[in-house]
Amino acid sequence: MNEDVSEVPKISIVILNYNAGKLLLDCIESITNTDYKNYEIIIVDNASNDNSHNECKKKFPEIELVENEKNLGYCEGNNVGLRKVKGKFAVVLNPDTLVDPNWLRELLKGYHKFGDGIYQPKFLTTDNHKILQSTGNMIQLFGFGFSRNKGELDEGKFNKPEVVGYASGTCLFTSSAIFQKLGMFDSFLFAYHDDLDLCWRAAMQDIKSYYIPSSIVYHPSEGFSFKWTDFKYYLLERNRQYCILTHYSRETYYKMLPALMIVEIGVFLFYLKKGVAISKIKATCNILKNLGYINKKYKKIQSERIIPDKKLIKTFEDEIFIPKIMDSQKNDFFGSFIKNLSSFSRRFL
Repeated sequence: MNEDVSEVPKISIVILNYNAGKLLLDCIESITNTDYKNYEIIIVDNASNDNSHNECKKKFPEIELVENEKNLGYCEGNNVGLRKVKGKFAVVLNPDTLVDPNWLRELLKGYHKFGDGIYQPKFLTTDNHKILQSTGNMIQLFGFGFSRNKGELDEGKFNKPEVVGYASGTCLFTSSAIFQKLGMFDSFLFAYHDDLDLCWRAAMQDIKSYYIPSSIVYHPSEGFSFKWTDFKYYLLERNRQYCILTHYSRETYYKMLPALMIVEIGVFLFYLKKGVAISKIKATCNILKNLGYINKKYKKIQSERIIPDKKLIKTFEDEIFIPKIMDSQKNDFFGSFIKNLSSFSRRFL
């Protein structure tokens, strides 16, 4: 499709790279086939040692390459790129993705239809385009996050745009102004729950998250970076606790406190079963160590909120999706435990 790029808004594509290898090259290659031409690509390299960023710059000299001296994590690494965007709109995209030619145009159409918001595409599995990766992410009452319909067959049931709990950071689209308004990603998190945190804060300011199924992006069933290590378990749990402490009002938090204490025991036992109990202990210790900072963050977030907890909680889920790699047992005791406790806790909120 031929179009005058001066008549359509520029979209900045920020890709954070850390030893992505050929995946990064393949990602950029797929972007060059995009049917929306007014875009720029900013690659932020988090101190890779595989030379993937330089190989990419060599093959695609038109990209802007920013090299960090050390690994700043997902959050601050992407923030470095977001501070350099020139477009009216910006999209954060993982380096292990592949995109359909119309992915960008459809996300922009969604924005024009629904207005200020945060948007994600339909995610399909890279090696099997019939398997869903996400039709929108959901927030669970106790701060867990999960990809909706992950691993299910795409039979055309999820082809309508809709509001979701939060947009996935694998491909997250919004206006540059909204990124600035929200303060971008919270660098304290480093990685994981970063998209949940951003979109939860946005929802508190009446900025919704949307799923746009006409935009399609392909992603591996398990991302190439941050495999299921002790550090990943640590970040997931620490950041969940952080979001609970900073996003819920004190009134809501104290009403939930008995249930949250039970959740803490449940998570510890789950981690103990997985052999990563030390990650749970370290996560809680880090939260206690940073209570001063967390309290300052809480005051800032609460001062900016428009929508009360009572309204937001209605959109939160009781159940959670646990990846098979975390819990392969068919009975899923932990998931059932969380769902039942969450449902019971709502009576007091």
